[in-house]
Amino acid sequence: MSDVSAPADASLVAATLDGDDDAFAELVRRHKRRVFGTASRFARDPHQLDDICQDVFVRAFRHLAKFRGEAPFEHWLARITVSACYDFLRKERRVREHVSLETHAFDVRDASADATLDADRARELIEFAISKLAPDERLIITLAEIEERPMREIATLTGWSESNVKIRAFRARKSLKEILRLSHES
Repeated sequence: MSDVSAPADASLVAATLDGDDDAFAELVRRHKRRVFGTASRFARDPHQLDDICQDVFVRAFRHLAKFRGEAPFEHWLARITVSACYDFLRKERRVREHVSLETHAFDVRDASADATLDADRARELIEFAISKLAPDERLIITLAEIEERPMREIATLTGWSESNVKIRAFRARKSLKEILRLSHES
């Protein structure tokens, strides 16, 4: 679906660095869907999504001179996106620490007594449990389990070693199970 006559991302980066704002606008146009898609895994509110996406492109513009072209621009931008999402999660975690389980309309005992959770209720419970994870755990669960990205790719996106990603994923899954267990017992 790409336009054969369209300039490569590297050419647009060079043009942007030479002062061509239209070139950067083209980079944003090309990559906004992917940035938005990744950010939507971390925030649901449209205003938060807009804020994250704007932050991503502001960071990309500010640091564009650091893009060395050793990997595709898309990969470089994905790292910035993950970093911005991670920062968002840390900020949100501080805000949400005051929200207690009682404020959510979950009666897991009734649902488990029925032996089935409807899909919406299950999704709400999982989203709630994920929101209770530490930011790095939420990031790993989102990338590994929801987006089903390979460990090697997660390592590239986060800057962590592959073995560190595996350890963090193991711990995040364990934390998630514990949160779900506790919410089930209450």
